[in-house]
Amino acid sequence: MRLTAIAGFRRGELCFPESMAVKRKEARLWFVRGRVQGVGYRYFAQKAAWELGLTGYTRNLDDGRVEVYAVGLKEKLEEMAARLYRGPRWSDVRGVDEQEAVVQEYSAFEIEA
Repeated sequence: MRLTAIAGFRRGELCFPESMAVKRKEARLWFVRGRVQGVGYRYFAQKAAWELGLTGYTRNLDDGRVEVYAVGLKEKLEEMAARLYRGPRWSDVRGVDEQEAVVQEYSAFEIEA
């Protein structure tokens, strides 16, 4: 049996397609300001998370903001951030503060009281 070298690779090197790369889960924590309570924002965030395959939670804060914590792949978290900036139809998002967070295990994306 004869092996033929692939251009750009040295003998003994292995080449894996990007689709085979191990992708690590990350976590993000967002604090959303504006008219975001009483307008279905938490339900909007939950639906977006379900569509993106994210786990975590969302909840109203006493100061009028909404907190959103999500775990998933980086690309999906970036899409979630974009959706949080838009918000549901009746919201008026004035700002979103985002920070990296420690990955915690959740089985679903929940609305917390």
